[in-house]
Amino acid sequence: MFEEIIRDLRLNRGLSQVELAKELFVTKQCVSNWENGNIIPSVEMLIKIAKYFSVSTDYLLGLDDRRYIEITGLTEKQITHIQQIIGDILEDKQI
Repeated sequence: MFEEIIRDLRLNRGLSQVELAKELFVTKQCVSNWENGNIIPSVEMLIKIAKYFSVSTDYLLGLDDRRYIEITGLTEKQITHIQQIIGDILEDKQI
């Protein structure tokens, strides 16, 4: 589960394994091992990955399918716009 989730997050961000490795200060081989299910990151690294992708550790581990959007520092007006965009996307999905 973790291997699929981290691969999807990386690809959706348009990153190569090398680029993600640089962002997290690990080797490309480490990222490859995560994505191939050979190893699971340490708790500290799991937290770092969650923060980088703005998801929960539960999401990374496949325990929760909800994702969140970091809104710290945004104005109420900006938050309202984001909520409207999400609402529009959900309406389009139902059509």
